[in-house]
Amino acid sequence: MPRPNGWLRPSDPGAKAPAPPRALLAAVLTGLLTAWLMDSGLGVNLLLCGTVAATGAGLSAWSAGRRIRAWTVAWSALALALLAVPALFDAGWPTVLSTVCALALASLALHGGRRWAGVLLALPGILWQLVPGLRWARDGLRGLALPGRGKVVPVLRAVVVAAVLLTVFGWLFASADAAMADVLGSLSPSLDLGELPLRFVLFVLGLVTALGFAHIAAGPRRWDRTVIRPGRERGRLEWVLPLAALNLMFGAFALVQAVVVLGGRDSIMENTGMSRSEYARQGFWQLMAVTVLTLVVVAVAKRWAPRSTESDRRLARVLLGALSLLTLVVVASALGRMWFYVDASGLTRLRLWVLVVEAWLGVVFVLLITAGLVRSAAWLPRAVVLSGALTAAVYGLMGPDAIVAEQNVARFERTGQIDLRNVRDLSLDAVPALDRLPANHRTCALEKQWFDLPDEASPWYATSLAESRSRGILLDHPPVGPGNAASDACKAVGLQRGFFGEY
Repeated sequence: MPRPNGWLRPSDPGAKAPAPPRALLAAVLTGLLTAWLMDSGLGVNLLLCGTVAATGAGLSAWSAGRRIRAWTVAWSALALALLAVPALFDAGWPTVLSTVCALALASLALHGGRRWAGVLLALPGILWQLVPGLRWARDGLRGLALPGRGKVVPVLRAVVVAAVLLTVFGWLFASADAAMADVLGSLSPSLDLGELPLRFVLFVLGLVTALGFAHIAAGPRRWDRTVIRPGRERGRLEWVLPLAALNLMFGAFALVQAVVVLGGRDSIMENTGMSRSEYARQGFWQLMAVTVLTLVVVAVAKRWAPRSTESDRRLARVLLGALSLLTLVVVASALGRMWFYVDASGLTRLRLWVLVVEAWLGVVFVLLITAGLVRSAAWLPRAVVLSGALTAAVYGLMGPDAIVAEQNVARFERTGQIDLRNVRDLSLDAVPALDRLPANHRTCALEKQWFDLPDEASPWYATSLAESRSRGILLDHPPVGPGNAASDACKAVGLQRGFFGEY
């Protein structure tokens, strides 16, 4: 009887190197930094903790005799770049996306992987290494020889002595000079007994995550060895007929789009009775669904395509290549429709996000077409993941909320039109652009950011550059005065509050 987890056996790492003391020390330091710095918010602290955890994983890999490869460096550099997003911008969704992508890329960097199974299974690989990482660390501590203890104990002793000295002398300096007290207060987090449970949870989270990465580095599971059996070949008729029909439909759509594009705006109005904005809004989401479903069709068709003879393989490449090429027309049409929609109604977070995703899907289809034209497509899995990681990095590092605010303000300066509902819920990243609006528009647009602004600035390690800059703008020129100034300003520019208080 086959074992339930028998499919994992080919990817077993075999012998795993023991936990080196320096990697364990780096994991403990990661936990301490996480508990010390991460309770007040996210900023450069996430990058600092990630760098220390990466150092521990590197020490574990070096102790295990692993070599540094070009792809390992690329994935690691991208992961650290993604962790820098909260240090630059305040928006929540890009921070979450960047953090998740950074963890996945770090896992891929340590596991390695070339084939689809190796790459896709390595991305979430850290999740099932957290508990084994604790056992690995426990075994490493039990087997720690005296020379190893001699290296670790002096370091720990030095850290404790330094902490005591800094605490004593820091308290004396702070008591002697108010300016020094402000400086030390901004550099070091405050400690409250009520915060101890949260700090303990953060310590465990940082420690376990760092140990999980170090455990992978000591002997990763080789997901590339996972056996993925190819699908049963289908007959030519039952495989070719659906794909040929789909290609014809895609070709008809491409022809219609060519007519619409050549006819321009007048053609849209004459043939459909819709404005450009209505035409864009009516079809964008359907076209995006078509793009995603086509990826599924290509994957399924590739798995069950006939491949016994050279002519079978050539036919598969032709049909799937034609479908991918025609899908680029769908991608271009979807992007064009959304661009018309943004031009007519303004940019929002959602519209920017789907524009980015649709553009990335277009890149994926270009990679699929290229893979069909060359002799070997072994590079394709890593290229697809790399394109996705670069897209996530560019999206986070460009400041989506700042881009949305800038586009809407520029549109207002050009046309005198702005839908303030598109910008009222943006993060502090949007403040510099919204600050350029006229008085009533500015007051209405910045009401939420003003009332959500904390009374005290976050510590340097838990804030972003955008938040620091926006705080200065809002405090220098408060957008909301006493009374119902914001509500009156919104009414003055035509934005009415609804029955439930929303705009």
